[in-house]
Amino acid sequence: MSKMAEMAQIIEELRTAAASINAAADWLYQQFSGDVDETQTTDAPAKKELKPELKLEDVRAVLAEKSRAGHTAEVRALLKKYGAAKLSEIDPANYEALMKDAEVIGNGS
Repeated sequence: MSKMAEMAQIIEELRTAAASINAAADWLYQQFSGDVDETQTTDAPAKKELKPELKLEDVRAVLAEKSRAGHTAEVRALLKKYGAAKLSEIDPANYEALMKDAEVIGNGS
């Protein structure tokens, strides 16, 4: 291959790379500077994904800490409020509400 052919090939590869970089930059620009409506529709699912699902272990840790702090009676009353004698009997759908109720235990004393 002659020097001129090599140079032409290198120039063509540079142009292809530049076009790819330009396309990536355009895509990024569209993603982060779109219309307000587009931003709201893409942000809503992202916010839902960021909120982790509460697990039994998470709730147990909070309730155990409240119990160790001397609020065992309040923790038992809270479990009864949700229709259970022990934490494992509580429906996981109620974990978030249970955690909110547990946050106030001990805050007033």
